[in-house]
Amino acid sequence: MGRPDPRTLEALGLAEAPRDHPLSYPGKWPQESGLLDGNRLLPLERLVHKDRVPVIAVGSIGCPAQLRHKMAEYEVSSPIPLVKARVTGLGVGVSAHVSLRGYVSASPFQAPGIVSELFVTWLDEAQLAVVDASEGVPARTEAYDRARLASDDFRIELESGELLAGAYVYVNRRGVLHDGSGAPCVHPGERPLLASLLAGPPRLRELFGDTPEELCTRARFDRALCARGTRLFAEEGLAMPSGLEELEGLEKYVGSQQTGSPGSGASLSPPWM
Repeated sequence: MGRPDPRTLEALGLAEAPRDHPLSYPGKWPQESGLLDGNRLLPLERLVHKDRVPVIAVGSIGCPAQLRHKMAEYEVSSPIPLVKARVTGLGVGVSAHVSLRGYVSASPFQAPGIVSELFVTWLDEAQLAVVDASEGVPARTEAYDRARLASDDFRIELESGELLAGAYVYVNRRGVLHDGSGAPCVHPGERPLLASLLAGPPRLRELFGDTPEELCTRARFDRALCARGTRLFAEEGLAMPSGLEELEGLEKYVGSQQTGSPGSGASLSPPWM
């Protein structure tokens, strides 16, 4: 027998996906840039891929196991480059909605001067259509829209020092949660986040129980309950705009771009949100 492949997600400790383990959200991210090829994370030959669309990973899109599952659902098997980047002007907040996967996900907010260590995922047309569908972009009533960040307002620097003229990011249509002082809450990881939320308004505990485990179990695949929880965030005054919406409206960042490849992206429906 040959030696085990050291580049598999299992060998790298990256095989657990938040979709299957909600309390692990946003999942484990790589320590270095790499090429996700099936179940392996390989070295990258180059950091910029001009034939692909750059998408900044704020939540579980930066988790190779989550990306692998998303693509497998639609039988998309092409490799995905993941490139480490420093993004100035963008913070990682808490989306003001409860996901059907049983977690409260991350969403970006405008944060002038703040530098976030993130990944840029370079997606081809088919991959972009899959991620758009999984985030609910084609359905205007779902949680996320895809927004374009321009270099005029956001500095996107790859680990090589190269600057991107722009990139996309998924922005929650319902805004983000605030920390009680009027500032967006920074996503601290799923377990401490849910524990903090459940220590707040009693109505949340009435819906989801007393512990993070109970919330994940009750929310998982219960669309009506997730919708009630999302409305409750707004009713309790916990939600606020991300700041991205306020910059001349979302149309500054969310253009009239097509979703995915013509004839395929529009037909994709989200298997989960």
